[in-house]
Amino acid sequence: MRKEDKSAVIGQLTETLKEFPYFYLTDIEALNAEKTSKLRRECFKQEVKLVVVKNTLLKKALESQEEDFSPLYDSLKGNTAVMFSSVANVPARLIKDFTKDTKGEGKPQLKAAYVQESFYVGADNLDALVNIKSKNELIADVIALLESPAKNVISALNSSGQTIHGVLKTLEER
Repeated sequence: MRKEDKSAVIGQLTETLKEFPYFYLTDIEALNAEKTSKLRRECFKQEVKLVVVKNTLLKKALESQEEDFSPLYDSLKGNTAVMFSSVANVPARLIKDFTKDTKGEGKPQLKAAYVQESFYVGADNLDALVNIKSKNELIADVIALLESPAKNVISALNSSGQTIHGVLKTLEER
C-alpha cells in the first residue's frame, strides 16, 4: 500500500471516529463469505458501520484523536473489524445474537469497545455492554416513572366512581 493510500485511509478512519460516538473492536476472521454477508446485512439494518481495518492504520487514527485510546492498543492484534454505532448497546446485542448458537464462543468476537467514555477490553465484557441502556431507553424509563403516579390516580378515580355509581343504582332500585 502506498503512503498516500495509507494517509487517506487514516483520514477516513479519523472522520468516522469523530462521526460515531461508540465503537467496538471485533474479530471476524473465521467467518465464511455467507456469514460475513449476513453480518454485514444485520449491521446495515441496525445502522452499524462495519469496517475491516489494518491495525497499524487504526492505531494511527486513534492516536490522532484528542482522547487517549491507549487502553485499546493491546487489542489491535490479528484480524480486526470495527463496528461504529450511534447507539451504545446495538453492536453488543448484534454480536450476542449472532453468536447465540455458539454460546458466545463463535465469531464475531469482541476484542474491546469504547462506550460512554469508558473502555471495555475482552470478550467477557459483552454482557455488560448488552445491558447498557441507550439514551432513548433511559428517556422511556423516566417517562414511564413520571406517568406511573398519574395513571394510579386516574385508575383510582375511575374505580371509585364506578363503586359510587353502583351503590347509588342499588339504592335507587330498592
